[in-house]
Amino acid sequence: MAGKRTYGDPCGIARALDVIGERWALLVVRELLLGPKRFTDLRAGLPHVGPDVLAQRLRELEQAGVIRRGKLPPPAASRVYELTEWGHKLEPVVLGLGRWGSQAPFPPGGDVLGPDALVLALKTLFDPAGVNGLAGRSFELRLGEEVFAIQLSEGQLNASRGPADEPVATIATDSGTLQRVLWHEHPLRADEVEIGGDEQAAQRFLALFPLPA
Repeated sequence: MAGKRTYGDPCGIARALDVIGERWALLVVRELLLGPKRFTDLRAGLPHVGPDVLAQRLRELEQAGVIRRGKLPPPAASRVYELTEWGHKLEPVVLGLGRWGSQAPFPPGGDVLGPDALVLALKTLFDPAGVNGLAGRSFELRLGEEVFAIQLSEGQLNASRGPADEPVATIATDSGTLQRVLWHEHPLRADEVEIGGDEQAAQRFLALFPLPA
């Protein structure tokens, strides 16, 4: 971390910002909250960051102990980046920022959330009051080639990368379409969103993520 800018302030907030306050750093953490990723996967989730800047942020976060380099098991055996135990403790910080930021206007340009960012937005905006009857149920969300398991419980939503175990329903679409359906009053159309299993449960699930007033 030699040469890195610091606030020089002993406050815990300032010391946290010394670690994750550089541009793109916290978004790198966001991209790794649901599991390890290769460098190319991180670039796909953060399309506006240049490769040199991303590589620099990864080095800094690794030196700070927030992330580490690992290797996926065979047959993939790919080199990946993943959060350390300390890095995973940033999840409530990221979700809290997401809740706060969801009250700000959408940026111009109509950019689409990446799959991981969209799933974390579901955790951010999750309304536990509507879970009644769905507690203990799991759903499988397929966003293009990415698959996520969503588990509902009383007052909580858990998400992980990979297929769901005995989902009550599967929802297959792309990130842009789901974003429009959830938050831009786009109609739920069968030719854009494929639902398997319990369609009524799937529709109730999709209503659990309202934008804040």
